[in-house]
Amino acid sequence: MGVPQGGGAPGLQAALAQYREAPTGQRWTPQNPRLMRVDLGVGGQPVLARQGTMVLYQGKVDFSYKGAGFRGRIVGNATGQEMQLMRCTGQGQVFLAENAAELHPIELQGDAICVSAENVLAFDESLHHEVRRIEGHGIPGGALFTMQFQGTGTVVVKTEGTPVVLPVTPTTFADSNAIVAWSAGAQVIISSQVRLRRSAYPGHSGETVNLQFRGAPGNFIVVQPYEV
Repeated sequence: MGVPQGGGAPGLQAALAQYREAPTGQRWTPQNPRLMRVDLGVGGQPVLARQGTMVLYQGKVDFSYKGAGFRGRIVGNATGQEMQLMRCTGQGQVFLAENAAELHPIELQGDAICVSAENVLAFDESLHHEVRRIEGHGIPGGALFTMQFQGTGTVVVKTEGTPVVLPVTPTTFADSNAIVAWSAGAQVIISSQVRLRRSAYPGHSGETVNLQFRGAPGNFIVVQPYEV
């Protein structure tokens, strides 16, 4: 956090020093676990971010809103609501956050990852991205919506609490609300055989909607400590 440099208040400045802005010269810089800074001047590529996540910007930055179309409209995986994206361009810094969720920048170097649409905060426009639909009985709206990212760039993932990364085994099951991301090469199967929660979706028989993951050695899933 930047603090005033004048006014003769060295005690106040010392007290707030731990919250100063943390520039590093990198494109994406966590300011703390819940606030992300992106420097649009580094790399020169636009950024797509969830609308409403900009809390501060500095410099000459232009925002355009992508409210429709394949690239701009993402359907939420649990609520059925659209995820509206804003395109950030220019020369400056944009600070992003949402409801004090923990933020995690994931840098891709030609590889691919699937992320729950609900957990996407922002990403480099240079990444190839597409919406994938996982259909299954008992899911609100009839499907889960995920985004697959591939290429070179960064995607910022938001989680409720600190996540854990686990290897995929033949018996790996995850609650559909707790799953955040997984290897693009992993196979996803809808399963309602294992009860991981006491509650169930309204109108459901009592069995919860879980996902089973299968894949080759090296595949992984990311799970957050959260459920509804």
